[in-house]
Amino acid sequence: QAHVEESGGGSVQAGGSLRLSCEASGRTFGSTVSMAWFRQVPGKEREFVAAIGWTGGNKYYLDSVKGRFTISRDNNRNTVYLHMNGLKPEDTAVYYCAAALSPWTENPDDFNFWGRGTQVTVSS
Repeated sequence: QAHVEESGGGSVQAGGSLRLSCEASGRTFGSTVSMAWFRQVPGKEREFVAAIGWTGGNKYYLDSVKGRFTISRDNNRNTVYLHMNGLKPEDTAVYYCAAALSPWTENPDDFNFWGRGTQVTVSS
């Protein structure tokens, strides 16, 4: 009934850029869904990287990515993007897309529909 799928990961050198995409589909989502990106490194806690509300007017960013990452969405395509510029080795992680059945939330616990993740590797 609900499906979230990421794409766009890969390997880049420090200072480079990547764009992650995530498509959310399924009747469960209805018409108002907040979307978010999380990341996790093995052995460390998951980080709440960015979130965007249904209209695109509300956004959240982790302090360490502010000014470098931009979250956006295209509701006509049920797709959210994470534009990552100025990548650093510490950005290396598996990035997960997630959805919340709310027009806007920045509570990470509200996101309970998850993709399988996409690897981002930044070399120095």
